[in-house]
Amino acid sequence: MNGPSPLLCSRCLATLTPGEGSFYVVRIEAVADPTPPSLTEEDLKRDVRAEIERLLRQMRGITEQEAMDQVYRQLTLYLCPACVGWLDRELPGWSRKELLGSLKLVREVMVPNWDIHPERITHTRVIDLATGRPMAEISSATMENSYPQTKKSVDELAAYMAYALKILKNCDLPCEGITTPGGFGNRVKSELSLAVHQAVRDVYGTELPHYFKYISEGKESTRPRPEHVEGLESDDPRATVSVPGGTGDWFGGWSGDRQPEGQRYANDDATEGRMIELVERGEPAPMFCHWPGLYNNGAQTGFEQFKRIILALEGRYRDRTLWMKTSELARYYAAAELTTIERTNGQVMLAAPFACPLFTLRVPTAHKAPPTLAHQGQAIPLAEVSAERDLKEGTWTRRKDDLVLCFDLPKGRTVLSV
Repeated sequence: MNGPSPLLCSRCLATLTPGEGSFYVVRIEAVADPTPPSLTEEDLKRDVRAEIERLLRQMRGITEQEAMDQVYRQLTLYLCPACVGWLDRELPGWSRKELLGSLKLVREVMVPNWDIHPERITHTRVIDLATGRPMAEISSATMENSYPQTKKSVDELAAYMAYALKILKNCDLPCEGITTPGGFGNRVKSELSLAVHQAVRDVYGTELPHYFKYISEGKESTRPRPEHVEGLESDDPRATVSVPGGTGDWFGGWSGDRQPEGQRYANDDATEGRMIELVERGEPAPMFCHWPGLYNNGAQTGFEQFKRIILALEGRYRDRTLWMKTSELARYYAAAELTTIERTNGQVMLAAPFACPLFTLRVPTAHKAPPTLAHQGQAIPLAEVSAERDLKEGTWTRRKDDLVLCFDLPKGRTVLSV
């Protein structure tokens, strides 16, 4: 006995799996103009029976369904994300006004606190860059989550990522990095890192591109890692920063239909959980999840747990932690790792290939005079604060035999006198 027919994308015929949250259902209902007809006095004088008989004659030779189709039609389409639409063009079911309003919301509400990345072009089917359509072949080799399965050059990978980046740029959305579906680039990891740098620089002119692909587990460090570093002493230093996640996807998953497990990030009093472990280790604690896992198909159970976790972390760690965007993490740890620091007598020389806001430095010293900071002969003001929790840009505090300073580190040479 044959099983049920597979569910296929109505446009590209990709196989769709119900329950995975990986396709869209588009319902189109077309109804003939339902408003009453406009009748003139001449129309009212006509022989109604003769008019009806004329219409019946016109309908001879067409089926009942064909007659119905002239006044009412309903169509259901099943579409994989690759076939739904383009943010810089149109989305089926969205008016132009709705699409532009949504993008405006992202720019004004989300961009100040979140990085916007493309997660490849579709997250499902691989797109033929020449046509803008999904590849004709339908297999694991043409799914972004397992692409490529053969060796690809840096230029080929960069061209694919640049295609996605240009869509965001056309939407007037800023971008400094890329997120990859978990399996994308697994066979070309070194080329992938170089391609991220090339694509983001070419499309956006970003000085320090970054990407999110990996999850650090157990005792692995969650510190962002500069890769393919070169030209640090030149006017054009280059690096790509890999920013790993530090947790599992423990809300509702990428389809939003799993039971959230927010306690795995942090419990109610922030004494247990993966993020607690990372904070106590002195490591970054990047939280990983998917938006559908917070929304949960409208129930928002994941989002409610998310808010509880944030409040728990703030309640215990507000004096020890700072919330940062992925791009800010990338820049901070690139500066921390790549800035050359040399100490001679009472001076600390910093040679920074990349500028970094809120750079924090601890310097052992028994000297009691206030520290001074200068860049290219220009003094950078510093004000004393009473404790480390009060540190912000342009301040310092003393801790036993250490000075702790927080300042916006300029690119180039900076001199700290202590």
